[in-house]
This record gives sequence, structure tokens and C-alpha cells, in this order.
Amino acid sequence: MTSPIPTSHTAVTVREAMAALKYSRSKVYDLIRSRALPSYTEGRCRRIPLDALRTYMDNRLEEAA
Repeated sequence: MTSPIPTSHTAVTVREAMAALKYSRSKVYDLIRSRALPSYTEGRCRRIPLDALRTYMDNRLEEAA
């Protein structure tokens, strides 16, 4: 099974984060607004660092355990 997170990138788009997390667009933007998922803008494009995405996923796994 392949990972929905691109391994050749250092940051992903909101759409790629949506696919990786299986969340809706509004849920991802809610996480960004609440600062649970750090991001930055490059021009008009929002990017989420892969490290931030992995940290969010790891934190969710720890909470579930």
C-alpha cells in the first residue's frame, strides 16, 4: 500500500493533506486556524510542512492509545 503523503516533497498542499488525513477541506482549514496543524503561505498557496503533518498524525495516534 502506498502512502498518500508524497515523499519527494518538504511541504504539501491542503488537497494533499486532505487525502493523507481523509479529512474534508473545511476540517483541514479548521486545524490550520486553530494552530493544531501549522502551515504557511507561498504567494496565494497554503503549504503544510511534512514534519507538521507527521507530528499531527503522531499526536493523534498517541491520544488514541
